[in-house]
Amino acid sequence: MPSDPTPRAALPQRQLSFIAIVGGVLAIIIVAGGIALRLKDEHQLKDWTETQAIPSVNVVLPAKEAPGGLLALPGRLEAFESAPIYARVSGYLKSWRVDIGSQVKAGEELGVIDTPELDQQLNQARADLASSKADAALARTTANRWQGLLDSDSVSRQDVDVRTQDYASKQARVSAAQANVDRLVATKRFARIVAPFNGVITARETDVGALVNAGGGTGPQLFSVSSVDKLRLYVHVPQEDAPMIKTGGTASFSVPEYPGKSFTATVVGLADSINAASGTTLVQLLVDNPGHLLRPGGFANLHFALPARDGAMRVPASALIFDNQGLRLATVDGRDTIRFRSVAILQDLGNAVDIGSGLTENDRVIDTPPDGLVEGDHVQVIRPAAKVANHG
Repeated sequence: MPSDPTPRAALPQRQLSFIAIVGGVLAIIIVAGGIALRLKDEHQLKDWTETQAIPSVNVVLPAKEAPGGLLALPGRLEAFESAPIYARVSGYLKSWRVDIGSQVKAGEELGVIDTPELDQQLNQARADLASSKADAALARTTANRWQGLLDSDSVSRQDVDVRTQDYASKQARVSAAQANVDRLVATKRFARIVAPFNGVITARETDVGALVNAGGGTGPQLFSVSSVDKLRLYVHVPQEDAPMIKTGGTASFSVPEYPGKSFTATVVGLADSINAASGTTLVQLLVDNPGHLLRPGGFANLHFALPARDGAMRVPASALIFDNQGLRLATVDGRDTIRFRSVAILQDLGNAVDIGSGLTENDRVIDTPPDGLVEGDHVQVIRPAAKVANHG
């Protein structure tokens, strides 16, 4: 019986069709997987590119201004009391008893002026006084005599009044002559030059035999006396710092002649006005000088310990932005977006600055902000905000 070949030939063909289908499915899977992988890589690349386009910034938190900040200013030392001594009478210097550096007491004699002309004027005034007294005595006797005659009706009332008036006039002349004598006596006392207060002689501008003219401050100075047990220290404080200087406060200072040595002064007075030319106010301090180490007229480098100012915040100087919109700071809000703040500097400390207003302790300030930042830009904060180091 003959065999049928058809089923045997169809079997390999079915297998080939199945294999082809499986291969097609695998190819589709491979192609789809490749496309998916490529799309994923493209998406990751896009995300990476977008991430790299966002600026990365470092932020810091402002610190309150620390108390103990120093305000360094130049000052000058002056004597607590200082008086140039001028002549009140003219003549020749007869003698002097003190020289530069001499310690003197109030009322102590410094020198004597020989005043021959004044002596003659005083003698003449005394003679005029004696003559006036004699005239007044005669006028009194005459007035009394005429008053007695009036009682007997021997003279008229008019004549008696004339004699009485003459006596009153002579008495007035006596008073004037006495006043002139007293004036010259008082002037003669100025021939003896005395110290007005306890102190030290800081200048002697005359010598024995020198012609002295009564100047009242316009003539040549004879001596200069200064009280140096205490000294006054004057300093000009800038207007923005003046409100922090209070009467009773203290300041330290140094002088060139004693390097490394510090002295203390107490604020005793403020001018309470601003000099329009310099923009400063004058402050007076008092310095004890028991050993006379400090000298009037000297330079002093003064340091005020300033209190912290209300609302002042300290940020790094590198955080400042100065452009056509003025002085600003770039801050980052809770959504990591840029917010600019216009600020004003209270104090420049070199690597840090004190900002007067517009900031709080919780504001995140960008340190060294990159160029091209715009209000509302999104940024990436590299690390958590650190507090600004406050060195006072």
